[in-house]
Amino acid sequence: MAQQISPPSESWRRIDGWLAVHAAADFVRLEPPATPDELRQAEAALGTPLPGDLADSLRCHNGVTGWTTILPEQSPLAVHGIVDHWQTCMGVATENDGLTQRPWEDEPWWHPLWVPWAESADGAAQVIDQRPGPDTGRLGWAGHGGGGDFTDSWPDLSSLLHAVAQSLHEGTEVRGLRPYLTDQGRVWWDEEGCTELNGQPLTAAPVGLP
Repeated sequence: MAQQISPPSESWRRIDGWLAVHAAADFVRLEPPATPDELRQAEAALGTPLPGDLADSLRCHNGVTGWTTILPEQSPLAVHGIVDHWQTCMGVATENDGLTQRPWEDEPWWHPLWVPWAESADGAAQVIDQRPGPDTGRLGWAGHGGGGDFTDSWPDLSSLLHAVAQSLHEGTEVRGLRPYLTDQGRVWWDEEGCTELNGQPLTAAPVGLP
């Protein structure tokens, strides 16, 4: 039987509850919900409706106040960050023929229907692919030096957030990564058996709530 994937609002409820108890320093970095006006203005700027699971996520948290590792490889963007990143990439791609897929590449450098919802530590965007077809909604990466990469992509944002919530509450892995706590009480994701980060100790994150 296929696993039932929770909507982002339910996954964030579980993530929030865990962070509030075990990683308060990260919990306070989560922003309040985006307003309906902010969501409408973003859709007008992008020229397309926001993916449903992204809109649901933004109604829980409009990004974060600063870089976080609450999620394994991505730090969520606020609505204005989504629009800014999309507009920047559209400008660069338009000026440098980056919207065209080269014969030797699987993806173009950028596509108008990629919605950047989070960033990696080096500033690459994790995008939601809104192109019509069987892969609509999948997550991928769009880096600075190459085209889009959807290798081993999550099928959608809901699946990623569900996996994170499940890991925190049930002790499962997220694509080979497990949650740890730094000596500052912040979340860090790494492979099993990791004991330090930059010379500082890491401890396995508690599973579930007291």
